[in-house]
Amino acid sequence: MATTPPRILSAPRVVGDVRATLGEGLCWSTRQQAIWWVDILEHRLYRDAAAGAHDAWSFDETISAVAERADGPGLAVTLRRGLALFDPATRALVRLDEPERERAGNRFNDGKCDAQGRFWGGTMDFAVREPTGAFYRFDAAGRAERAIDPGWIVTNGPTWTLDGRTMFVNDTVRRRVVAHAFDPATGAVGAARDWLAFGEADGHPDGMTTDAAGRLWIAHWGGACVTCHDPATAAELARVALPTAHITNVAFGGPDMTTLFVSSAKFDLTDAQLAAQPLAGALFAVETGATGLPANLFAG
Repeated sequence: MATTPPRILSAPRVVGDVRATLGEGLCWSTRQQAIWWVDILEHRLYRDAAAGAHDAWSFDETISAVAERADGPGLAVTLRRGLALFDPATRALVRLDEPERERAGNRFNDGKCDAQGRFWGGTMDFAVREPTGAFYRFDAAGRAERAIDPGWIVTNGPTWTLDGRTMFVNDTVRRRVVAHAFDPATGAVGAARDWLAFGEADGHPDGMTTDAAGRLWIAHWGGACVTCHDPATAAELARVALPTAHITNVAFGGPDMTTLFVSSAKFDLTDAQLAAQPLAGALFAVETGATGLPANLFAG
């Protein structure tokens, strides 16, 4: 049976007043009723609350993905080389595993937790030239294991099907979404298959999320949109147009989990493009008829 297309109920509105060089790392906090996000290249972590408060923290290196902790204070975050624990209240930072010491040109990029609380982080070549990106699985103690080493230049994702049996990851440069068999009990990654390919006009698949109906929502770098897809057939069910080209990540939030938050970037736009896209780098919110899933928490 085909999945029902979601309703898009509003035009995008801007959240806060930040124009990020490279916005990313969206994570909705049900505890704080706020959206966490980052500016990777400016080394900044942001929190925008539903009540309107905006907070920011600076780092000495890239910060790219965010998850709240299940029991301990604060967050799990990916810095340039690996995973760390960060408490925004005290600014205490505890570095965990840094698994790519031999890949000096890499940095961590997108990531999130699975339903069992393991953190999944992907890496990429900082210069966007070498096929050195991989995916790492961090356990509750912060120990990393290289789970997928596909030889991609830029990795993005992951997200999962509702039953946890399939993990989707993005081969961004080649415009592909790849589906892996996945064992939710152990975190073992199985056979891969091409799931969806985009044309040049659609840009490149970036961050993504799964809603409560199992539909995949994918941000399009260079495509000025977010698309929603049937989890079984990959058919496009809806498209959200955004007023800037580089759309980087998506996450559901809000009191009813029906607001789609969308990050963007002004990086790599010419002066003429920036003049034509004054909202480049903004964080957007779009009201939908879809319901998102609460973000999984890091078990450590």
